[in-house]
Amino acid sequence: MEEKIKTTKSKLQPVPEPTVRRMPNYLTFLKELQKSGEQYISAPVIAKILNLDPTQVVKDLSYTGITGKPKVGYVVEDLLNLLEDFLGYNRQHEAFLVGAGFLGGALIQYQGFREAGLKIVAAFDVDKKKIGTEIAGVSIFDLKNFRNLASRIHISIGIITTPASEAQSVADIMVVCGIKAIWNFAPVSIWVPEHIIIQDTHIYSNLAVIINKLGQTNNDK
Repeated sequence: MEEKIKTTKSKLQPVPEPTVRRMPNYLTFLKELQKSGEQYISAPVIAKILNLDPTQVVKDLSYTGITGKPKVGYVVEDLLNLLEDFLGYNRQHEAFLVGAGFLGGALIQYQGFREAGLKIVAAFDVDKKKIGTEIAGVSIFDLKNFRNLASRIHISIGIITTPASEAQSVADIMVVCGIKAIWNFAPVSIWVPEHIIIQDTHIYSNLAVIINKLGQTNNDK
């Protein structure tokens, strides 16, 4: 009988954000490894392939509760399952999205969210041409109906893909309606109370970094 790798109850430890950001990379790598038929993997091998420090890999993975075996490493299937549990990928989290334009529509149609445990169940907009239509089976409602639907469907995640000028007012509505976490794609920072989780994803900022680095590379030639 195959001996299982020991796990420890370390999930209650505060997890540094950089560690959380690396976890999906570990999971993606392990899924590919599992497809190839590999049963075991060591921290040094993971570190080499993902260009990380082996000590950092061991520390990161310890937050899942797993400990490896000397000279063997981790059981791939065990580690994969624990990572999915840590990230919440094996649980479904429903979300409301506000701003059903090109970006919002793309997010609604992105299948990867389902694999990661996120399901956008409704979208909202103020454009009368969009209200009453659907994107990939997700209905688009008038923003005026957000409060009513939120009171009937207990949703904890709100996604903002509106123009910058509308983002704060939408965030205010979400907070009042009981949204606990906001994923903001609008190109502006928004204010929310301290108990609300906020994650900004500013595409223009990331693009600016790419273009700036590209310019530095070209100047070095």
